[in-house]
Amino acid sequence: MSKVTFRERTRYWFDNTMSKGTASLIGWLALVSVGLIVVVAALTLWLAPDEPEGVTGAGHVLWVALMHALTPSKVASDKGSIAYMTVMFAGSLGGLFIVSMLVGLLSNGLKQKVDRLRRGRSRIVESGHTVVLGWSDQVYTIVAELAKAHASQKGSVIAVLAERDKLAMEEDLREHVGDLGRTRLVCRTGRPTEPRDLALMNLASARSVVVLSPEGEDPDAHVIKILLALAKRTGIHPPVVAGLTSSRNIAAARLAGGGDVHLVDSDDTASRLIVQSSRQSGMSVVCMDLLNFDGGEVYLRTPKKTVGLTYGEALHAYQTASVIGLLRPSGVVLNPPMDTVIKEDDQVIVIAHDDSHVRLAAGKPSVDESALVTAERAPTEPERTLLLNWNGRAEQIIRYLDGYVAPGSVLEVAADHPKAGTNLAGLRNLTVNVKDCDTTDRYALESLGVGLFQHVIVLSDDRFKPHHSDTRTLMTLLQLRDMQSALGEHYSIVSEMHDENNRTLAEVTEADDIVISDTVIGLLLAQLAENRHLADVFGYLFDSRGSEIYPRPAGSYVKTGTQVTFSTVVEAARRRGETAIGYRSAQSRNLPPHYGIVLNPAKAEPLVLNQQDSVIVLAER
Repeated sequence: MSKVTFRERTRYWFDNTMSKGTASLIGWLALVSVGLIVVVAALTLWLAPDEPEGVTGAGHVLWVALMHALTPSKVASDKGSIAYMTVMFAGSLGGLFIVSMLVGLLSNGLKQKVDRLRRGRSRIVESGHTVVLGWSDQVYTIVAELAKAHASQKGSVIAVLAERDKLAMEEDLREHVGDLGRTRLVCRTGRPTEPRDLALMNLASARSVVVLSPEGEDPDAHVIKILLALAKRTGIHPPVVAGLTSSRNIAAARLAGGGDVHLVDSDDTASRLIVQSSRQSGMSVVCMDLLNFDGGEVYLRTPKKTVGLTYGEALHAYQTASVIGLLRPSGVVLNPPMDTVIKEDDQVIVIAHDDSHVRLAAGKPSVDESALVTAERAPTEPERTLLLNWNGRAEQIIRYLDGYVAPGSVLEVAADHPKAGTNLAGLRNLTVNVKDCDTTDRYALESLGVGLFQHVIVLSDDRFKPHHSDTRTLMTLLQLRDMQSALGEHYSIVSEMHDENNRTLAEVTEADDIVISDTVIGLLLAQLAENRHLADVFGYLFDSRGSEIYPRPAGSYVKTGTQVTFSTVVEAARRRGETAIGYRSAQSRNLPPHYGIVLNPAKAEPLVLNQQDSVIVLAER
């Protein structure tokens, strides 16, 4: 191999210097400018030593040369000998090239800087902000709910990091979410799996971090990789909430994220909500109200004046909040036995419209003894449920349903999915039958004898894209509703959908409950980002063990058609070992957004419940 020459070394050094960016180029341009000015001044002193007129020395000549280099048009006003004019013209011509190159370099440098800012590559300097890592449809729900939660806080910030253009993210969020009030939105472009990009988010000063499960194949692997990147960071680690799509990946994600991470199993949560909604009409609306920041929210209160009271007595302790359970050192318990004594190390779990609105009641509750009704609970009987369509969470839904129903219950699965009815061994209470059926076909649906079932569950078929799957679900719901009207049949209908925008269209079908799985998970992630201690509360609510939410006939608690206070309803439920948290008006059951459900009414609020109305309680089955 030949030896490297001096020319090659010089050229290599020059190339490396030129590649260092705008600053290096301007440095070379400045050096060339100095050389040009010195040469022009030297030639002027040699060829025309007495020019221009009034020159006082070499310094003055250097100044004249500098002005001609920076302002080439100055040569038009020069006077003197041919030698002087020639030198000044050459200097001005060289200056013209130098100034042109300088303007071009500055323009290009500024453009690169603006492009960098546009791409969102600068490090944020916020503190106490909420960081969202990744992008999916859930981001709209999370940002909207966090903005509501921070509505009374000045200077709150939500920072989003995703592999999308910064301006595109901001535009999409403005279009879907609208006005964020006092909350500022900061978007950055980058890969949440890269530590260098995570450094842009100033995580050491963040309040909490939300990791989204992206759309596409194997999203949980992406979430686990983000958790690994977060765990490998040095410095302070803020609390992390992450959403997973499959229960099978929980163990791996927990190992990757460590103790600072709370994991939300999307499939598990959605499956539990679908099952409970199928059995209790309005359950999805109640859960949505509890999960969002619009109406009743769940709070933890330190029991100062309630220490020593029993749980039953504490039900009347708050005028503007509904007590639903206790957070004890041993864990969460909702609707505990009424004689449970509240201790100093317990926290009272309440539903309230705002944390600042939780006020103790003054005096004894206003209870109308004459309006109280004592009714026996109806015994559980075998049920018939129809499941239309099939997807990846159908097996989980059936197993949860098996834990609710009485022995001897029947589940009919109607779908043309190749995996329909598979992997269902070990069921205790359900007998499962599978039929091949196109659930959008009217004649196929009529052949199922839908009127023989008490409950109908319509799942989203995972063989199709979400938008098309929602369209097929709407077709099925319309067919079922028309069949009900034509045949006079009565059965509850619960449907699963992907897109929140399709809820308005689905309301035309008057389905009893519509579960938007992505919206539910987004709401839950937003709640846990604000208060991780609520994870056990919502986990308890969605579990088949212990107390759950039930809408029960109002006539089982108070005399219908009679004006009573909500305190009377609470007392009636207390005597049954239940916790009343609201009611549902049958007259408004089809009116969005609450569909007749009222959570946490004031204890002194007068109301008249009719025979078709329901009292919403926490109770054992």
